[in-house]
Amino acid sequence: MASPQKQKAIRAKRRSQMRLIQKRRERNYPRKSALRKALKQTEVAISAGDVQQAQALYRQSVGQLDRAAQKGVIKKGTADRRKSRLALKLNKIAVA
Repeated sequence: MASPQKQKAIRAKRRSQMRLIQKRRERNYPRKSALRKALKQTEVAISAGDVQQAQALYRQSVGQLDRAAQKGVIKKGTADRRKSRLALKLNKIAVA
């Protein structure tokens, strides 16, 4: 069993980590929401077949994905995968 001083230090560290996690959550949630909204708008434009609007929204979505990955909101691989899948869908309607 840890000494009382050690236990107090552990509790203080845990409280500090909880505050940090809460701050990150409050900062990342709006970024993630905006990202989801942009991706959804792009998907809707692609499914509607509107090539011009879809391309414009795709460029915005790619920027937001890159920024989110840079800020640590999502992982870089996740951003790359989503960009790739959107590009494939966009190219399908652009060619057709």
